[in-house]
Amino acid sequence: MSHPVDVHVGKRIRHRRWMNGTTQQQLAEKVGIKFQQIQKYETGMNRVSASRLWDIANVLGVPVSFFFEGIEAATNNAELTADMPSDILTDKEALELLRSYYAIPENQRRRLFDLARVLSEAA
Repeated sequence: MSHPVDVHVGKRIRHRRWMNGTTQQQLAEKVGIKFQQIQKYETGMNRVSASRLWDIANVLGVPVSFFFEGIEAATNNAELTADMPSDILTDKEALELLRSYYAIPENQRRRLFDLARVLSEAA
């Protein structure tokens, strides 16, 4: 059985890779491993070593700490609600929405965020 931290780190790798529009194959080539190993990391099947995580972080343009953000909530299941899937980062529609959101200029993005918050509170 996979350790919850390995699963969380793998999800964060997948999330960042998708946000960058990078394929498993592209990431694997840049890190110097086979794409199947990236698959195993992303599912939490294999644990990522510190040096490999460092390499992945450099390729994906994030600090190593990025992969551990939200770890407390994820391991305690505190962030889950009945309305949301347990792994929203696997939902292609959600990821496309995130990509589109960050493509909007910052001032307009903030207004859209405020609108979404008001609409969700009213629902």
